[in-house]
Amino acid sequence: MLDPAFIADCPYAPEAILFDEILEIDREASRVVARMPTHEDLPLTALQRVHPARHPRHVSGGLMVHVTGMLGFAHAYFVLDLRHADGWIGFGTNIEEARYGRLATIGPPLLLECRVPQVRRIRGSLYVKYAFRFEQEGAVVYESRQAAVWRRVGPETR
Repeated sequence: MLDPAFIADCPYAPEAILFDEILEIDREASRVVARMPTHEDLPLTALQRVHPARHPRHVSGGLMVHVTGMLGFAHAYFVLDLRHADGWIGFGTNIEEARYGRLATIGPPLLLECRVPQVRRIRGSLYVKYAFRFEQEGAVVYESRQAAVWRRVGPETR
């Protein structure tokens, strides 16, 4: 179960968060680990035209990129103490490297890891480097290095 305060602070509706449990928060290591169920009703996944031999139903790669944003928000909330309600918002700036190790199938949950090796504060904004690793049943299904900027906007822009 996710923290209701986290859900309330998220800039997306609860259905867009996609992971259902935070398994680990390690502030010292700047790391968050979450669990994501996989089912046929996931966004984009539900719209796939399935062919058993050529195109099995799977978790969409685009959806996994979206989940990196949700994990980045969880990291900002639980590790960096940034609150959307206080005006903080983050935007991805680039995907430096991404690799899909294999298809993420329907059924077994994904184990999602977000590590932050670098945070730089420049003129009130935070520039964050992320390392994501998603596994299913011990196999890597997605890895990436990404970056985002976190800015605090005043009440006049909210």
